[in-house]
Amino acid sequence: MTLQLALVLGLLGAAVVMFALNRPRMDVVALIMIIALPFTGAVSTAEALSGFADRNVILIAALFVIGEALVRTGVAQRLGDALIRRAGASEIRLIALLMIFVSLLGAIMSSTGVVALFIPVVLRVARGAGLAPSRLMMPLSIAALSSGMTTLVATPPNLIVHGELLRHGLEGFGFFGFSPFGLPVLALSIVYVLLVRRWLTLRPAGAPAPSRGPGFAEWIDDYALAAREHRLRVGPASPLAGQALRALRALALRASEGANVIAVERGIGFGRHLLRPHADLVLHAGDILLVDVFEPAFDLDETMARLGLEPLPLSGRYFAESRHEIGLAEVMIPATSNLIGQTLAQSRLRSEHDLVAIGLRKGRKAETTNIASRKLDTGDTLLVTGPWQAIRKLGDDRRHLMVIALAAEGEDVAPAAERAPFALGVLALVVGAMVLGLIPNVAAALIGCLLMGLFGCIDMKGAYRSIHWQSLVLIVGMLPFSMALERSGGLALAAEGFISIFGQGEPRLALAGLFVLTAGCSLFMSNTATAVLLAPVAIAVAGDMGLSPYPFAMTVALAASAAYVTPVSSPVNALVLGPGDYRFGDFVRIGLPLAVLVLAVTVFLVPLILPFSPGG
Repeated sequence: MTLQLALVLGLLGAAVVMFALNRPRMDVVALIMIIALPFTGAVSTAEALSGFADRNVILIAALFVIGEALVRTGVAQRLGDALIRRAGASEIRLIALLMIFVSLLGAIMSSTGVVALFIPVVLRVARGAGLAPSRLMMPLSIAALSSGMTTLVATPPNLIVHGELLRHGLEGFGFFGFSPFGLPVLALSIVYVLLVRRWLTLRPAGAPAPSRGPGFAEWIDDYALAAREHRLRVGPASPLAGQALRALRALALRASEGANVIAVERGIGFGRHLLRPHADLVLHAGDILLVDVFEPAFDLDETMARLGLEPLPLSGRYFAESRHEIGLAEVMIPATSNLIGQTLAQSRLRSEHDLVAIGLRKGRKAETTNIASRKLDTGDTLLVTGPWQAIRKLGDDRRHLMVIALAAEGEDVAPAAERAPFALGVLALVVGAMVLGLIPNVAAALIGCLLMGLFGCIDMKGAYRSIHWQSLVLIVGMLPFSMALERSGGLALAAEGFISIFGQGEPRLALAGLFVLTAGCSLFMSNTATAVLLAPVAIAVAGDMGLSPYPFAMTVALAASAAYVTPVSSPVNALVLGPGDYRFGDFVRIGLPLAVLVLAVTVFLVPLILPFSPGG
């Protein structure tokens, strides 16, 4: 062993110890390695810093920006909501659906890109399901890594092993040549995560979640809204069909009589959307009115019969399910307000502020009767509903209405929801370019970032804020190690030792040793670099043993994707490190048993499907 190799291995060992102790922070350790590696003589200062110009690092940063654009336009929220709806109250179903969806996408595009795009979705899902992000972030990374074993293009190591076979004059693997191994591994990964999910909670069970302020559910209970709201469909024979909403004043469905139209549901395209109930909105047969009946004396049955309205079921979660279109806020009447002395029916909240008051609190108790006729006094609190944009505008003038609380769900509302079609179009363009290989992946992602900005899906401030710099610095700091280990002779020494041990041994034992060597190298360097260095070793071992190279080449590819054990094994793990609030030991605790299981599956399946016999 040379002095240079000893220094490189010493630095690598020191980095592992600091990662395990989580002292200092992992990105700080990475920066220390960037500074220290040139002193070993294995790499220059420029090479140690070259990771900042690495195309994969730039690709990851660009995908963070695209992911943030999907959040700002509401695409991520709706995808997360769809996952939650399908999963229901079952955490098992939620984790399984998340992993299946991620693996399907990861089979046709970069697993790193999939994770970067899904991080905001998963954070949104975790918040909506009331789970700690750590419960879902590691399943996300495990699914993405496992998806790399399913198709030829799923991950760079597969293409590298395929190319090495071609360079030796052999036939490469087909597009689905990895599927017989990857699909069982993926199924095993999902089952494994479901069995160990209780160990994914990193904080004490009793630790309270950070408060986000009052939510829809709390106000619905406080103001008894669930019993007052009604959904009424405009029937084909209704006199309201074809009439502007102002016609309701003449037909006795107005605030002065104890009822208010809060929103209008209308089928548009393939879904239903909430429309603002302004006076000029023309109603159609089939429209659904969300009506707030706040006076017990109001005869709703008589009104429905007279206006041809059909009652529809309404759950108490209606507001929460419509939180993207409908906002809730509590506002107070200040001493300078021009509403003092007026009733809610006289307040003109809808015409002046595009809002409807659906609750009144005088003192500490919410009023539930005679709301429309109560005169407003200084200090009274109103619960108002309407578009989020209108609610936020109240903050511009505090003389007449003072916002004292916004519903916590307002944090989840997409500020550029109307740009969602553009965001989806750009995403489809980027993914299509990556899958078809029309241009380099990094170029496709950067073009996607520019288009997201051009179409107003994200602004510059949001773009810079969306990049998770800690994860990027960690990846950059560990990239030079592969170069240093190769130049100092560490990898060549390991390969020579492997051939001397397994060159004439039992084939299955050789496969197991090759898997361990590949996975071991992937602990401290990128799995792509590992595949580059060990694919020739695998073919050489097969030649020495007089066996087919295909099972050995496949083992290297599968082992390179089984990078579950440390956060530096793969950019996929590094990306979820911060959002999941994980430590080095969390990956070892969860990932090491899974890697051992994948080793067992590989050693069992590969010889069955790819025989050792050269003619098989």
